[in-house]
Amino acid sequence: MYKRTILENGVRIISERVDHLKSLSLGIWVNAGSRDERPENNGISHFIEHMIFKGTATRSALEIAKELDAIGGLSNAFTGKESTCFHARVLGKHFPVLSDILSDIFLNSVFDPQDMDKERQVILQEISMVEDTPEENIHVLFTRQFWMDHPIGMPILGTQETVCAITRQTIRDYMDSHYRPNRILIVAAGDVDHDKLVEAFVPRFQGLDGDPCDPSREPPSCNKGLLCVEKDLEQVHICLGGEAPSLADARRFSAAIFNTILGGSMSSRLFQEVREKQGLAYSVYSFLSAYLDTGVLGIYVATEPSKIAPVLATVSKEIGKIVEGDIGEEELEAAREHLVGGLYLSSDSTDSRMMRIAKNELIFGRYVSYEELAEGLGRVTVEEVVEVANSIFGDGNLCVTTLGPVSYSEVEGCAASLFPT
Repeated sequence: MYKRTILENGVRIISERVDHLKSLSLGIWVNAGSRDERPENNGISHFIEHMIFKGTATRSALEIAKELDAIGGLSNAFTGKESTCFHARVLGKHFPVLSDILSDIFLNSVFDPQDMDKERQVILQEISMVEDTPEENIHVLFTRQFWMDHPIGMPILGTQETVCAITRQTIRDYMDSHYRPNRILIVAAGDVDHDKLVEAFVPRFQGLDGDPCDPSREPPSCNKGLLCVEKDLEQVHICLGGEAPSLADARRFSAAIFNTILGGSMSSRLFQEVREKQGLAYSVYSFLSAYLDTGVLGIYVATEPSKIAPVLATVSKEIGKIVEGDIGEEELEAAREHLVGGLYLSSDSTDSRMMRIAKNELIFGRYVSYEELAEGLGRVTVEEVVEVANSIFGDGNLCVTTLGPVSYSEVEGCAASLFPT
């Protein structure tokens, strides 16, 4: 059962009780992420995510960890382009302890400068780890190239330079301007009683003040072209993609099915053609990343330098076939069932339910049932999939990024087929 309470200051408390589950997932969300940063403080949202668990006025980092471990809690946090979440999962009977811990770390973290310097080194190592992992770094490079100078293209982790420049005061200033009550959500799913949820959080959060502030976000425009980053690696890592429907776009269901058919499953066209039939790559897939006002449908593949030409030719061919309408009803139905099955399987997870509730609140301002999503996927036609494929790839507005031991001139000719005139 879904319930929603809004405090006078704008803080939203939302829950979904699932009677047959014994656990609950509880998250405190903020409608702010790396997209809301400036170039000079890029990475500050992620830095806050790390520091939240490093101590409050009454709890040390070790005490926080011990208290969570003592109730069998699985705690975590993540920073996205448009939101940040601090969450944990426990048995329902441990809700009072968990609500106290999460409230404390969210409201009373001290951001000790010495702890910040220690955690700064951890984050710098995290950035280095991504840079040393080509299959992750290529996505950072591609995103930056695709959105160019827009904040949505900046890396969530920040850079070595910006992370080193973050201070306790810059964190305080950022939180004062972005962690406003109307941008805070408290969300729980599973073995949770809404009245007890409200009872636990109202005394702690109703005193938060600050004028309502909606994110100031300008829609981005995607960048067409080719970027080649030369690096001494065994393989060439390739990302390419085009602008896709946003999270609220009516075409999002068609885009999801197109992504599944193209490269979103083991039976997808790219996996079968590039890997299984031709043996051109071990790893190949497509991905759909959607945001409030835009999105990108991309393709990733890693291959030997000598196989770039046949890989890109195959990718171009498979995209072209779909753009030209080569999709059957049976293939459409299989992709639909793949997505619907994954949707309902995820409903067994309290974490998944909690995150769905929060994201739907941020996107639509309301509850979106599993049935509504399944019905949306059920209405998609072959013609709509072809139409969305054309909107993404049909006009040649495509971005291609490579990382590995190949030059721009070596890739340029191979990628020509991806840019129709």
